[in-house]
Amino acid sequence: MSVAKVIEISARSATSFEDAIDQGIQRACKSVDNVRGAWIKEQKVTIESGRITAYRVNMQLTFVLDGDAEDDDDD
Repeated sequence: MSVAKVIEISARSATSFEDAIDQGIQRACKSVDNVRGAWIKEQKVTIESGRITAYRVNMQLTFVLDGDAEDDDDD
């Protein structure tokens, strides 16, 4: 049996939503092990002088917790 946890992060890019997603996932994987999936909850843009200057995403990442219940049995 495995147990997962979900965290929410935000990421920003001057290039695109895809780049913001990629950067957010790459950064999260430096701090959290076993990331298995992402759900993009929100996409926003920052606009200055009528032009998009930043792409922002809020996403939930799912990661599997270390240790198996089966490994913890002493029986």
